[in-house]
Amino acid sequence: MSTTHLDTTGPDASDDTSLDVPDGLNSAESKLVYVFLAAAEGATVEELHEALDLRKITLFPVLDTLAEREVIDRDGARYVATAS
Repeated sequence: MSTTHLDTTGPDASDDTSLDVPDGLNSAESKLVYVFLAAAEGATVEELHEALDLRKITLFPVLDTLAEREVIDRDGARYVATAS
């Protein structure tokens, strides 16, 4: 699977923390949700809603798309990134 490198550090950061975003994630919401799930090692819809300030009606189709592309998985009520 091809990925795009996303630097999650600031310009003054001393470590090399980064996440790879899978190719094919075109919308800002998809990328945001994926990066959050990867960094947080999973989250519920409520946690995503609160942390990202995205409406739940927006989150559900994004989560469905990410699951269809097999870059996230559901573990009970939590969603977790499967690709990195």
